[in-house]
Amino acid sequence: MQVQEFMSTSVDIIDPNATIREAARKMRADNVGALPVGENDRLIGMVTDRDITVRAVAEERPAGNTTVREVMSDKVAYCYEDDGTERAADIMAKHQVRRLPVINRDKRLVGMVALADLARGDVEAAEHALEDVSEPSDDPRRM
Repeated sequence: MQVQEFMSTSVDIIDPNATIREAARKMRADNVGALPVGENDRLIGMVTDRDITVRAVAEERPAGNTTVREVMSDKVAYCYEDDGTERAADIMAKHQVRRLPVINRDKRLVGMVALADLARGDVEAAEHALEDVSEPSDDPRRM
């Protein structure tokens, strides 16, 4: 099965110069915990509710003046829309993420795939990803 068969195609991108308040409101409205960050039609990062909490709120940074760029993760794991479920699961496991941006071969964002989506498409692949995603990370930014 290919990722494009079960990914979500309605994905909001947030500008890196938007405030974290705007990002949080967009997350609330879309009922999501992560947003892809895009600039000049390119994916440049991801911002999560955890990024906002740990990198801004905990540091008492003002929500109306702190930009997404200041708190986002700029190392983005992604998969291609024509990748198989096993490949997506491997990427999720390797990077310990539950959501992946999906791009086409022109490197344009076309969707998002979540661990729950994988489970609907390929239970074994999802179980593999979940095992590694749930392992404690050595990355202090993920603690």
